Amino acid sequence: MKLKVEMPASLLKEAKAYARRRGIPLRQVLQEGMRLALDREPRGRRLFRLRDASRNLGPMLVESWPEIRRAIYSGRGE
Repeated sequence: MKLKVEMPASLLKEAKAYARRRGIPLRQVLQEGMRLALDREPRGRRLFRLRDASRNLGPMLVESWPEIRRAIYSGRGE
């Protein structure tokens, strides 16, 4: 597949020199660069970030789940 890409002349010059030193076509340098960039992230997935939903309940010493529940829901209709 053919593709037209714009890039800084200095980058193209460097890529051509790199290809010449390795004895490979410029096309292969571009393909390898694209593969490296794409392999940085897991494929088909966006990174999941869990939002911080913690609450500051203050210093509490509780001994049972009902006490924890009461503290969490205090002021919310219970």
